[in-house]
Amino acid sequence: MILRRDRAMTAVLIMLDVAFHAGRSGTVSAADIAERSALARRGIEPLLQALSRTGLLESIRGPRGGYRLGRPRRDISLVDIINAVTQDDNSGEDGPQGPLFSKVIEPCWKQFDNELTAQMKKTTLDDLVKKTESCGLKRPLSEPITFSI
Repeated sequence: MILRRDRAMTAVLIMLDVAFHAGRSGTVSAADIAERSALARRGIEPLLQALSRTGLLESIRGPRGGYRLGRPRRDISLVDIINAVTQDDNSGEDGPQGPLFSKVIEPCWKQFDNELTAQMKKTTLDDLVKKTESCGLKRPLSEPITFSI
């Protein structure tokens, strides 16, 4: 599961954004996620769909719609997020061959992969939200509703 930086890290960023700004009760729009992350909205849509299909995100339709967490953040590990967006990724199957690769590099790589996977199973979205808060980042205050007559 050695990370493909672009897809896996973007998915973790999306999930952290939703957890930090909306949680399980509020919603966050795809446009807001894209803007805060400096990403193109059309670029994150496939990831949002994959995360929704696996139940990590819940998609809410309508004028107040958007995305919210599909499960409590303490129940979502980094491995869950990465597996959701890389399960159809077959990018490493046409790799190198030969005895140096099969006898040295591949076993070493598998060991690194196993160690990384074990650490990521222990790390939850809740851990990342707490880290975000400890870094001094603040959630935006919701604006009070004002009426004018």
